[in-house]
Amino acid sequence: MQLTSLPPLDALRGFIAAARRKSITQAAEDLCLTQSAVSRQIQSLEERFGTPLFVRKHRSIVLTDAGEELYKITLPWLEKLAEFTQRIRAEPASRPVTISASIGVAALWLLPRLGAFQALHPEVDVRLAANNRLQDLEREGIDLAIRYCPAVQAPHGAIRLFDEVVVPVACPAIAARAFQDRNKLLEQTLLELDESGRPWLKWQAWMRERNFRKFKPKGYLHFNQYDQLIQAALEGHGVALGRTALVEPLVRSGRLVAFAGEEQAVPEYGYWLVDTVERERPDVKLFRQWLIAELNLDDDLPARPAMNAAHG
Repeated sequence: MQLTSLPPLDALRGFIAAARRKSITQAAEDLCLTQSAVSRQIQSLEERFGTPLFVRKHRSIVLTDAGEELYKITLPWLEKLAEFTQRIRAEPASRPVTISASIGVAALWLLPRLGAFQALHPEVDVRLAANNRLQDLEREGIDLAIRYCPAVQAPHGAIRLFDEVVVPVACPAIAARAFQDRNKLLEQTLLELDESGRPWLKWQAWMRERNFRKFKPKGYLHFNQYDQLIQAALEGHGVALGRTALVEPLVRSGRLVAFAGEEQAVPEYGYWLVDTVERERPDVKLFRQWLIAELNLDDDLPARPAMNAAHG
């Protein structure tokens, strides 16, 4: 079939309207066009086919044999097209499953796992909304969120995923030197997160908890995003305070090494899975179940340092 040989759809609409009404004037009214516009559409079809489609009478038009045949071919096709158009417009547009998380959680925990979900469920679209700002789930169209907060601030019905535990981490080459003892740690550049509201993520607080009398390291390298800080640790730029829930996959793979025995828990804080009231959407329910299952799989792996069992 050569598509270029087909007549234009607008001309066919004008022809069908005139054939049904047996009047160009009434066809023009149906199509919200001028009478001359419909006449030009019909004339263009007659020129394309090389034969008249109507016999013009005083106050009406009558189909010719060619016009009758074209009408019988075209009418059911246009009716099916109209039905399809109405149905597709009536169907609600498919919404992706939108999950919100902080930039660090999104980069270090969610993104490495999303490929596995897509492989299992390629029919489900997922949208990751990474943002350190607290978002209103209903207003911003978010289905699920991973939030980091104290237990007293967790929304009703939220599921506690991870506890917050921090531990020094470094690439293997740096760790071999820095983690021999605490004094060796101070010979390294420390990677610092510029987050004034969370002192437990600061080296000064960590060292104070461990009764360091003097804690003047070789130097500091500052970052304003946690995933950037961990990337710097991976590239050998220094030692970071790793949040075990987020860096555990990197430790397990050997890309980072944790300072054994130096974990520090922050019991009042944790990571929570929050969802909207609308839980009936099957794709959201499927993604939520998958998130929790991912944590169950993690629980089957050996030696998780001081962590609870569920993250989403």
